[in-house]
Amino acid sequence: MTDIPKDHPRYDSLITREKIVEGIKMGITSQQGLVAQGRGESFDYLLGEKTTRSAAIAERAAVAHILLAENPIISVNGNTAALVPDSLVALADVCGATLEVNLFHRSVARIHRITQVLKSHGAGKVLGGKAEKRLDLSHDRAIVEEEGIFSADVVLVPLEDGDRCEKLVEMGKTVIAIDLNPLSRTSLSATVSIVDNVTRALQNMIQFAKDMKHEKHESLLSVIEEYDNNVVLSDTLYIIEENLKSNAKSRGI
Repeated sequence: MTDIPKDHPRYDSLITREKIVEGIKMGITSQQGLVAQGRGESFDYLLGEKTTRSAAIAERAAVAHILLAENPIISVNGNTAALVPDSLVALADVCGATLEVNLFHRSVARIHRITQVLKSHGAGKVLGGKAEKRLDLSHDRAIVEEEGIFSADVVLVPLEDGDRCEKLVEMGKTVIAIDLNPLSRTSLSATVSIVDNVTRALQNMIQFAKDMKHEKHESLLSVIEEYDNNVVLSDTLYIIEENLKSNAKSRGI
């Protein structure tokens, strides 16, 4: 990885980019993942590169859904495997969820490499290697395992994945999306839309899970019942608008 000085004003952003590049070299991330990373980074900048209050509300609701689920699945793609493998494993452990590798640019070799990366970070069971079931999609994200995404009641989908998100919701599943674009099909169709950087979102969710895992069923259910995804997305757009106005004003534009 390139040696980036820690006092660089874009240190965190540059480190994230380097992790994606390393993921490509390792064969776990597709080159298209660089484009996706750049798109998300632009929205993160508009959000102030911090977890907003609305994002935190969504993260807490997401954890409540996962803790109450009978078969919660965390979907893993190449970018998340490169960026946050430790956080994926930690969240799965604290919530009792299962990891499943699911790829648009699918190959047996990539699935194996991502599985090995997750296991090197402490994961136990990792699904995704069996082509048992197909969702009603025309690409390889349709391929899922029967005991995993296919039969899950709650699915966490980190990073943009619009058509699969829509399909899972149509199947009656609770879908939690982590997507920095509040206007993407993913965010607009998910049950819970977390508009936050995946590195921050998963760390926040891990802490929420530790704090909430011993709460009573009724308490977790009330968190879900009080949650309104439309309000969260509306608040997020308002924050972006206000940040743009503030930046323009401070520069005399």
